[in-house]
Order: sequence, then structure tokens, then C-alpha cells
Amino acid sequence: MSERAPRRRGYDASGRQEKARTTRRAVVAAAQELIEERGYAATTVAAVASRAGVSADSIYKGFGTKAALIKAVFDVVIAGDDEAVPVSERPEVQRIIEAPSAAEKLLLYAEGAALRAERSALVQIAVRDSASSDEPIGELWRTIQEQRLNGATMFAQHLFGTGGLREGIGVDEIRDVVWACISVEVYDLLVLQRGWSREDYATWLARTLTASICADPGPPPRRDSDSDPT
Repeated sequence: MSERAPRRRGYDASGRQEKARTTRRAVVAAAQELIEERGYAATTVAAVASRAGVSADSIYKGFGTKAALIKAVFDVVIAGDDEAVPVSERPEVQRIIEAPSAAEKLLLYAEGAALRAERSALVQIAVRDSASSDEPIGELWRTIQEQRLNGATMFAQHLFGTGGLREGIGVDEIRDVVWACISVEVYDLLVLQRGWSREDYATWLARTLTASICADPGPPPRRDSDSDPT
């Protein structure tokens, strides 16, 4: 009676993939911490590697360049995670799409914009401040601005199709108002310099956008620090 040859186990790469993803997250988190603490120029790949507990060579192999690493940081702080889910398919965007009126859409949009700004402002400022002296980071800053403008354009088009807007306003004006109000410069002035909370900023943003865009915005949302006149 012949012996049956032992069956070979199929190779399972899931463990290696998960380890690689965990390492990548650690590198991105370390880069975010350092760029927020030191700025872009003073954040070296060697310093990121030391904080993440990996080699500098592994970072270059995984990301290619320092600018590409910072782009990965930016993508995470904007989205809030590293999941491969398009912005248009995320729950917060779906809630905006499903909201029945322009004013309600703007309120939801403002809350989301405030949360993204809180996560990303220090990274954006670090990138912006190095854009003129470092060509790859300058290209990244231009890409960030273009992406923000594209997002504002799509939102403006959606709002315009909803109706209930101020007479005479068009997609271009809506886009430009949104694009200006959600800029990191405005967040820097109100939150980082003047000490507003994220909730204060979100409420101001909703008030400003609805007053500028909607025909009848209704009662404005209240800031947490507003006192009751009664």
C-alpha cells in the first residue's frame, strides 16, 4: 500500500500584508507627529524612522520620497483613516446628499469641514510654509489646493441643483465662497490664533455659508458660547 504524499499548505500572505499595513500606519503617524512638532524642513526621514522603529531605507522603499510620505500623512488626516474608500462614498458625504435643503446640507458640510481642519491644519500649514523653498513640497501644496478647489466645485454644483439659493448666485460664486471659508488660513486665524473651539468654528462656518448662499437660511445655528438672552 503506497503512502499518500503530504498535502502542501497554500501560502497565506494575509499576515504579512497586515504587518506591512501596521508598519505603514506607524510610519505615517510618526511623520505626522514630527511635522506638527517641528515643521516640514526639520522632519527628516531618519527622524521618522527612529520614532516609528523602522529603518530609513524601508521608508524610502515604501514611500519613495519624503514628499510622498507627507502626502500620505495629508491623505490620512483629511480622511481620518487610511481606508481605500472614496470621499464620495463615505457616510458623511451621503448624509449631505440626502439632506433635503441647502441650509441643512451646509450645516452638515460645515461640521465635516471643521473636523477635517482640526485633523489637518498643522500639517497643511507646515506644507504651505515650505512650499516656496522645496519644489516637491511646493508641488504637493499646489495639489492640495487643487483638490480642495475640485471638492468645493462639486459641492457647489450639488447645492445649485438643490435650489433654495440666493437670487443671482451661481456655481462659481458658491464654489469661491466655500473655497475661501474652508481655507486653512481662516481656521488658523479663528481657532489656532484666537482660540475658538472646533464647535465654534463649525457654527460660524455654517452661519457664514448659509447667509452668503441661501435665499432663506432660517434661524442660524448657535455657537456653544452664545448666551441665552432670556
